[in-house]
Parts: sequence; structure tokens; C-alpha cells
Amino acid sequence: MKVMQFQIGKLGLTEEVVKTLDFVLKSHDQVRISALKASGRDRNSIQSLADEIIRRLNYKCAVRVIGFKIILSKLSRVPKNKSKAL
Repeated sequence: MKVMQFQIGKLGLTEEVVKTLDFVLKSHDQVRISALKASGRDRNSIQSLADEIIRRLNYKCAVRVIGFKIILSKLSRVPKNKSKAL
């Protein structure tokens, strides 16, 4: 299993972050995202951040929140928009 480490800082979840996560998920099965202190983190905001990430990604992923880490596990090798065409 290929695992990638990723960090979200004070700018939060930008379009560039989402594009980077989609790119990383092309070749990795799991991404571990750390929410840095500068992101204004608290327990509720981490869960809402995880929900927003899942909504905006092009891959189907399972999500787990452990402390201030979000763990994404890719469920499908085919992006969401391409799987509908199959």
C-alpha cells in the first residue's frame, strides 16, 4: 500500500489543495493529512474539513479522523466522473 503524507496550513482547503490531493490519489492508496495549528484547527473543524475534502475529490474515498489527522483511503481506482460513464 502506498501512503502519502500531506499537510493543510493556514490557507485551508483551497482549489490547489484539492487538485493536489486528486493527483496524489492517482498513484497512492492512502493519504494522511495533518491539519497544522495555523489552520485554526479544533475537533469540530477537522470533521467538517474531512467532509468537505470527500465532497470535492474526484475519487471515492473512505475517511477517518484521528485527532488532528484525516486519513483518506481510496476505494476505487477510477475517478468518480469516469466511473459514471462506464
